[in-house]
Amino acid sequence: MNKIISKEYFSKSVVKFEVEAPLIAKARKAGHFVIVRVGRRGERIPLTIADANPQKGTITLVVQQTGVSSAKLCALNEGDRITDLVGPLGKATHIEYVGTVVCACGGVGTAPMLPIVAALKAAGNSVITVLAARTKQLIILEEQMRLHSDEVVVMTDDGSYGHRGLVTDGIEMLIRRAKIDLCVTIGPAVMMKFVSLLTKQHHIPTIASLNTIMVDGTGMCGACRVSVGGQTKFVCVDGPEFDAHEVDFDEMLMRLGGYRQLEQDAMMKYPIVEHNEGSY
Repeated sequence: MNKIISKEYFSKSVVKFEVEAPLIAKARKAGHFVIVRVGRRGERIPLTIADANPQKGTITLVVQQTGVSSAKLCALNEGDRITDLVGPLGKATHIEYVGTVVCACGGVGTAPMLPIVAALKAAGNSVITVLAARTKQLIILEEQMRLHSDEVVVMTDDGSYGHRGLVTDGIEMLIRRAKIDLCVTIGPAVMMKFVSLLTKQHHIPTIASLNTIMVDGTGMCGACRVSVGGQTKFVCVDGPEFDAHEVDFDEMLMRLGGYRQLEQDAMMKYPIVEHNEGSY
């Protein structure tokens, strides 16, 4: 069991945990993820490692409360223990100097993007980060992103902060202004799909970190399979990052919706308690 060292609310439904995991903290690289489980009969949830502190022996996880399993995890407090935590899993992000990189993230996709932004900047790249969310209250880790980015562009659907528009509007603004050598995108699948369609039009190489359904996280169950370039790949062992222009996002979106009704039925039976708005 892994002890929760600290807990912080970014919003009513987004929680940051610092968790004791010394071996993972030492081995983890940008792009790696873990599988967590709450309770002996709990569902296995994949979460990308947002940060790590090898000296303290801790890793940082950012969780969005979307269903019963994530709600149970978010209900844990400082001092509680996560039943199972396995990792680091997946392939680390390939980091090299390419020139100007746009890192486009939406919602909680900002958390797994943070170590990638830091690593790309450390490799000598000029990094422009596009943070996107529905509203100002859902923009997270902006201050940390500014520490590692040459520029941060904030986009909100309602215009409550930064520029009004979608993440793709922010990328288009940058395309008109400068040559982009690479785009990295993390966020909701539909967001990554449209980022990929845009960058493909402009012949910009693009990497997407996929967030498919996972069970074991080691390539045995096949739940996370996706089609990439006409071939079947497993996100847990072949990814989570792939050439976005080769990913069949429509198939991925269809598979992601396969358990939607079951999830909705389960949520009807589980009391979701929202956090007090005044405490974050």
